[in-house]
Amino acid sequence: MISVALTTYNGEKYIEKQLDSILNQSQTVDEIIVCDDGSTDQTIPILSTYKEKYPQLHFYQNEDNLGYKLNFKNAMELCSGDYI
Repeated sequence: MISVALTTYNGEKYIEKQLDSILNQSQTVDEIIVCDDGSTDQTIPILSTYKEKYPQLHFYQNEDNLGYKLNFKNAMELCSGDYI
């Protein structure tokens, strides 16, 4: 099983391109874990739209801003794949 850990903070400008790239890889991805670190832009609505189309996408919103290191650690811990 292959997992992808992705973190974001106010990433509306790039999140669609990132997700499209991950979803269009030659090797199928079993799950995509996205941890959002308190975005105030349109990142969450974009993720919600993708979630409707792609059930392998799971996203989580942190209650508090963790910073990029802890946010990525959190995303990695949420992955269940053999390969991340």
